[in-house]
Amino acid sequence: MTTVLLQGAGAVGARAARQLVETPSIDHVLIADRSAERAEAVAGVMGDKAEPIAWARDGIPELPDGVDAIASAVPAGADIGVARAAMAARVPLASAGDDVLGIQGMLSFEAMARDAGVTLAAGCGLAPGLADVLARHAADSFDVVDEINVARYGAAGDASHSTVRRALRERPVEVRDGRRTEARRRGARELIWFPDPVGAHECEVVGTAVDLLLRAFPDAQRVAVRQAEPDRRPRIALPGRNDPEGSWGALRVETWGRRGPGREPLVYGAVERTAIATGTVLAVTVAALAGALPSLVRAEPGVRGLGQIAAPRAFLEELARRGVRAAVFEGVPVA
Repeated sequence: MTTVLLQGAGAVGARAARQLVETPSIDHVLIADRSAERAEAVAGVMGDKAEPIAWARDGIPELPDGVDAIASAVPAGADIGVARAAMAARVPLASAGDDVLGIQGMLSFEAMARDAGVTLAAGCGLAPGLADVLARHAADSFDVVDEINVARYGAAGDASHSTVRRALRERPVEVRDGRRTEARRRGARELIWFPDPVGAHECEVVGTAVDLLLRAFPDAQRVAVRQAEPDRRPRIALPGRNDPEGSWGALRVETWGRRGPGREPLVYGAVERTAIATGTVLAVTVAALAGALPSLVRAEPGVRGLGQIAAPRAFLEELARRGVRAAVFEGVPVA
C-alpha cells in the first residue's frame, strides 16, 4: 500500500490532493492542515482514499506509520519543520514552497538529508518547479547551456500573493558571468510577453528560483528570474473554462545554448490556473518519490530541485496527461 501525507489543504494543497487520489498507484492520502475543518472538508470530497489527520502544533508533524512520502503545501517557511520530520523519519519530501529564504533554509539541510539518505525536493511548483523542468528539457537540445531567463505571472491564494509581493520588495538576485550576484537596488521593469491569453506584463528581477536553477545548471553564465505582480482580481478568461478564483498564471522559460558553433534560444511557455499547475507539479513529484510514478523523478539523497532530478520528457508528458501543458513559445527572446 502506497501512502502519501499531504501537509496543507489550501489552494495548492486541495489541487494536489485531487491529483493524488486520482493516481491509481496511490492507495491512501493523509491530509493535515492548521484548520482541522479545512482538512476534513478537503478529505471529505476526495473519497475513500483520503483521510484527515491532526496538525502538529509546533509545525513538526509526527508521521504515522507507513507513510511513503510527504507533500508540503504550507505557507512560505513553514515547510522547514516538515522537512525536519521527513529527515527524522527517513521519508522523502516534495515541497511547493517558492519563498527565497524558505528555499535557502531547505538548501541548508543538504548534508543532513544526504546523511539520512532522504530526497528533499524543493520548489515543486510553477517557478521554481515547472520552470526548472522546462529549462532541463531545453538543455537536452543543446551541447552547452549558457543562459536561462524565466518569467512568471500569477499566484495561488493569499499566501502565494504575500510571497510574490515580498519577492518584489527584496533585493533582486541574478547570476552574471557565472556568479550569483545580489543587487543593491531594484532595476527597471521589463515588458514580457507571456502565452495568450495572459499577454504582456511588466516584470521585475527577483531572487525566486535562482538558487535552484544555478544548482541544476552550474555552468550557466547568466540566470535571471522575473516576476509580474499579479492582480488579485485578474480579468483574464480562457474560452470555455470557468475560473471562480480568477487565479490564472503563466510561465515563460527562455534557454540559450550552443549547438556546434551556433548560439540560439529555445523558449517554452505555459498557461494554467496557478493553483492547479502548482498542485499538479507537487502531486506528480511526491507520487514519483513515493514509488507510484518511479520513472519521473530520480530519488537522490540531498536537497534537489526538479531541474536536477526530474526526467523532463516523461515528467512533462505526465503533466500534460493531467491537463497541465507546455509548448514552444514563438515570441521575441527576452535577452
